[in-house]
Amino acid sequence: MAVSWKSWPNLLWIYLILGTTGVSGQFELQPLNSTVLQGSDVRFRATVQGQWNVMTWNVGGFLVLTVVVPGNITSSSQFSATFCSSDDSCVDFTIHNVSRRDSGPVICSVQGQYGSRTAQLNVEESGTVSIMGGNVTVEKEQHVEFKCITTAWFPKPAVSWAQNGQDVNTSLYNTTSMFDGDSYTSTSVLQFQAVTNTTVECQATVQTLINPKTTSVFLSVVPKPPDWTVLIAVVVSFGGCALLVLLILGIIFCYRRRKEKQSSYQDEMRRVRRQSQGQGQVNTGYVPEGRTSAAASELNDSGFCQANGSNIAERPDVKSNQTEKDYSSAYHNVDQSCFRKHRHVTIV
Repeated sequence: MAVSWKSWPNLLWIYLILGTTGVSGQFELQPLNSTVLQGSDVRFRATVQGQWNVMTWNVGGFLVLTVVVPGNITSSSQFSATFCSSDDSCVDFTIHNVSRRDSGPVICSVQGQYGSRTAQLNVEESGTVSIMGGNVTVEKEQHVEFKCITTAWFPKPAVSWAQNGQDVNTSLYNTTSMFDGDSYTSTSVLQFQAVTNTTVECQATVQTLINPKTTSVFLSVVPKPPDWTVLIAVVVSFGGCALLVLLILGIIFCYRRRKEKQSSYQDEMRRVRRQSQGQGQVNTGYVPEGRTSAAASELNDSGFCQANGSNIAERPDVKSNQTEKDYSSAYHNVDQSCFRKHRHVTIV
């Protein structure tokens, strides 16, 4: 029976489907998806049912290893393969000390009708973890903040905190990450109120890490010093009141002293004015200039006795002994008691 040329595409599709179905059961690659940590070893296994001669392995787009039956395997320090069965139907392929550049498809091809199978390799990288500032000493009930920095991680790490081995509630910290070149850098900030001495721990991990990477610091909490604010405020208040009272008393005292001085001064001035306004007494013993004797009528109760003015005469020039004797006799006739009192009055 002749087959039309128009039927060839359909027949080709049927052949490919049947052939692929038949081959898929004869060639398997496991695992099809593998995630490992950088620096570790990763293994893939190829199982072939039937006779085959050549098997190749490609990593990152490059041919890295060839397996030839019987028993001829070209290996290197990073890539190796071994037969896992005596009939050569199973091959284990290993990548040693895997790195980030090995990430991507791992292709195993078997020569002939078997074709190829592809697995996906993911390589993770763990970087560093550090808490800024180191150990801290604070007062009780003081608000504290810790900052954790993770660098050179791939993919973005999961960051968490712990206090004395107990996980911290996620509401107490905030984490941000950014892609820097070919890795992630994350910053996590933890805030809480210091109560007791605490070991604060920051943890970072990725899927392939068995144990997360950690770093810790110690928080020392010292007693809070006594609050002198209230006492100081009370002392300052009482001291201010006392100073104010003393100031007021001082002002009152000074005012009274001033008033007393002003009153005394005014009294003195009034007394002096009264004395100045009164009639002053005449000094009867005063002899005006140009007079040599006082009349007997002018010498009265002011301290001088009555005496006859004729008994007191001017002393003439001494020219003879007789004249001097007459003057002396007249002078001594005046009673000495006439000069008992001598009073001056000064009028202001």
